[in-house]
Amino acid sequence: MKKTLIATLFGSLVFTGSLLALPNAAAAELNFPHIETVGTSELVVKADMAELTVEVVTKADNPAKAKAGSDKAVSDFLARLAKAGIARDDVQSANLNLRPDYLYDPETRTNKEIGYLASRQVVVTLRALDKLNDLLDSALQQGINRIHQINFKSSKEAEMIEQARLMAIKDAKQKAAALAEGFGERLDGVWEIRYQAQGAVRPMVYKMSAAARGDVAESYQEAQTSISDRVEVIYRLK
Repeated sequence: MKKTLIATLFGSLVFTGSLLALPNAAAAELNFPHIETVGTSELVVKADMAELTVEVVTKADNPAKAKAGSDKAVSDFLARLAKAGIARDDVQSANLNLRPDYLYDPETRTNKEIGYLASRQVVVTLRALDKLNDLLDSALQQGINRIHQINFKSSKEAEMIEQARLMAIKDAKQKAAALAEGFGERLDGVWEIRYQAQGAVRPMVYKMSAAARGDVAESYQEAQTSISDRVEVIYRLK
C-alpha cells in the first residue's frame, strides 16, 4: 500500500513538472534565427460628430418636489432636442437618482437632513458639430446645470480602425525588412503574429486657435479624434 501511494505521488509530481516545463518547451521553438518587430500607427482626423453627456440636479425640501424639478428640466430639454431635429434614437436619458441632502453640524458633529437631491443624466449623439454650441446653450437654458463631458467622434470610425490596422502592419513589415537588410540577412516569412484590438477611438481636445479668435462655435468644429493600433510580428531569417 505504501509503495503504491509513493508511486502515485511520484507520478503526480512528474506530471506537474512536465506541465511547468511547457512554456520553456514553447520558447525553445524559437531557437532559430529570427527578428521580432512591433508595428504601430496613429491616425488623426477631423471630428464630425460629438457625444454630449449632461445632467440636471435639482434640490427641494421633499422628494416629490425634487423629482418634479428634475423631470421638468429633462422634459423641456428633450422637447428642445426634438425641435432641433435630433433623432430620438440619438438621445438616452438615465433613470432618476433621488437621495437625501445633508449638512454637517459642527456643534453636534452630526449630518442634518436639509432636503432632497434629484438628478438625471442625458446623453446626446450629435451628428452635426455646427449645432453643438447652440445645443450647449439650450441645455443650460432648459435647466441642465452640469455638462460632464464632450467626446468628439468621426462618422468614419470603422474605416479609421481598418486603416490604422493596415498602417501598423505596414510599419511592422518595413521595420523587419530594414533590420534584415541592415544586418545582411533575408526574411523567410512570418513565424508568429500577436495582435490585440486597441479599443475605441480616442477623442481629442479641439484646437484653441479658433477659440482665441472669439468664434466658439467654430472652435468645436475644429475638434479632432484619433485612433492608434499595434501589432507584434516574429519573422524567420533565412
